[in-house]
Amino acid sequence: MAQVAYLSHPDYELHVQGAGHPERPARVRALREHLPKTDIWSKLTHLTPGIAPVETLDLVHDRSYIDFVKELCERGGGYVGRDWTGTVQESFVVARRAVGAVTRAVDAVLAGEADSAFCAIRPPGHHALRDRGMGFCLFNNVALGARYAQRRHGVERVFIVDWDYHHGNGTQALFWTDPTVFFFSVHCYPAWPYTGRQDEVGAGAGKGATLNAPLPPGAGRDEYLAVFDDVLRPAFERFRPDLVFISAGFDAHAEDPVPRQSRKNMKLAAEDFRALTERVRELAEGSARGRLVSVLEGGYHLPSLVRSVEEHLRGLLA
Repeated sequence: MAQVAYLSHPDYELHVQGAGHPERPARVRALREHLPKTDIWSKLTHLTPGIAPVETLDLVHDRSYIDFVKELCERGGGYVGRDWTGTVQESFVVARRAVGAVTRAVDAVLAGEADSAFCAIRPPGHHALRDRGMGFCLFNNVALGARYAQRRHGVERVFIVDWDYHHGNGTQALFWTDPTVFFFSVHCYPAWPYTGRQDEVGAGAGKGATLNAPLPPGAGRDEYLAVFDDVLRPAFERFRPDLVFISAGFDAHAEDPVPRQSRKNMKLAAEDFRALTERVRELAEGSARGRLVSVLEGGYHLPSLVRSVEEHLRGLLA
């Protein structure tokens, strides 16, 4: 059985984006209440995330944006931009603890303290751009983890698998011209943020290191597994990364309310996320010595979220 680290913290419940907001404290609270009741809880290595220093945020974000979020929170909070990405006074520190979970997970996996890790954090990150937050995201947790691994540990090649319902436009943009970080996304299209077409492949030295596999609304297990086997696998085997990240959104579950509001929901079940996880884990074992860090992104229907995360962890532990 693989050794899997689990990182979370009660402080993630202090970040509030507004009354009735789908990205709410109950997401991590539900995981905190559900997972200890399962047989896998005792099999996990539990690590405590620290608060990332501001200098870590500099790895991918402009200091002017970092200072803007800090000052906004010091004034009591408010919205970042126009798309319902909110903050309260505690949000700047909470977001840094989210980044701290990812960097701690990177340290653990690269030191052999664990084979893989799952970070049950919030706010999510994959929509955050260099100079602004969006899509419920303040700082790009996975992008920061990738850069941290490269700068702190000397990792050369990083592969990011993003299976959130929504395209990870922020992560794609941050590595658009970078040949050392491969960004792969399978997502619903057309759907917000209306990026992630197949012809988006990167530019300059990074051309070919971005690969999008958009799927139409209603896609389910068969379509996703076909993408993983026929599109992801050959790209992964050509790139041969040293470390793998998963932007693990669970809003492609059939019951998730955010896509269902637009009648464009996908049809994945909780156990399907285990199958996706096992595919990525096997690929990581083939070239990255199994070194994998998974980070929570979307997933807003609490019953399906906790079941999907449980299946995800079972896939990592297998």
